[in-house]
Amino acid sequence: MSVVSTDSPAVAGRIALQRGRWACVLAVMAAVLGAVTVLGVGWGAVRIPLGEVVAVLLDPQAHSASAFSTIIWDLRLPRVVLAGLVGTALALAGAGYQALFKNPMADPHIIGVSQGAALGACLAMVAGLQLQWAGIGAVPLAAFAGALAAAATVTLLARSAGGLPVATLLLAGIALGTLLNSLVSLLVFLSGQQLHSVIYWLMGGFSGRSWEYVRMCWPYVLAGSLLMLGLARELNALLLGEETAHHLGVEVEKVKFLLLGAASLLTATAVAASGVIGFVGLVIPHAVRLVVGPDHRVLLPAAGLTGATFLIAADILARTVLVPSEVPIGVITALFGAPFFIYLLLRRRRTDFHQGLD
Repeated sequence: MSVVSTDSPAVAGRIALQRGRWACVLAVMAAVLGAVTVLGVGWGAVRIPLGEVVAVLLDPQAHSASAFSTIIWDLRLPRVVLAGLVGTALALAGAGYQALFKNPMADPHIIGVSQGAALGACLAMVAGLQLQWAGIGAVPLAAFAGALAAAATVTLLARSAGGLPVATLLLAGIALGTLLNSLVSLLVFLSGQQLHSVIYWLMGGFSGRSWEYVRMCWPYVLAGSLLMLGLARELNALLLGEETAHHLGVEVEKVKFLLLGAASLLTATAVAASGVIGFVGLVIPHAVRLVVGPDHRVLLPAAGLTGATFLIAADILARTVLVPSEVPIGVITALFGAPFFIYLLLRRRRTDFHQGLD
């Protein structure tokens, strides 16, 4: 049987064509993200003409006297940028967990990181902590610490002499997540006058977020994203199974620890900045995978761009659908994410049924 060399002109041409196609797809996604960002800055309780938004963003000095300059730079833009960072973080974390567990239904809540963040935030609110660091209050700091503590606890519980068994990690995450959820429920019951603040934080949102939150988030989102993108080839190898990946030269256990660390850091940062926002980490990577395929070299950047676009669009709806009130963004993502999740389940069930008939 003859084997076609990967160095042949025909194969090289196909590879170049495929790379060009994916580059175009990512460019289109980036352009859509840019357009949604401009809309997010312009739309709200006060509508700002999109031409004015673009002019102020491109040349802030020349338009510093504009009536909309303060609204754009101090209120809208930090909120939109933060929504983009959180959307990117959740989508990449979801893609990472799905690769780690080899399950397209995995999400950032699967090992208790979000629950740990929720517990930390609720403790800070109920206790009335007044700590502050670099302009960031006690609630997001406590949430970040709680998320990292949950990730570390799950890792220690699951770690064995043989490395990090995925099945054990999953079971430890489910057990810890259940425990943390029960503690959060207890704190909600005991919250008293803080009940409204606790419930609103648990539903997620970007109300009142300033540039301090952006400065807090972007280094961690950048670090986690770069680490995740750097593991793309190894994740492709893991799709073939751990044993096959090992034979291909992948340090499987090291990759699993790095992947878990990057995904947990991204989740911790996102939840600390915005509260608990569901379905983004579950739905976005799965939806993008249906479009671009399982190659993580394309899937990861596409998921990051789509996650940012989706959450900025959801935040626009949260600000405008019931003006002057603001809907928690977790409600918006659930309204879109839950039906899509049900569709995925039905689609998977039909696929399994037809495979059973075959």
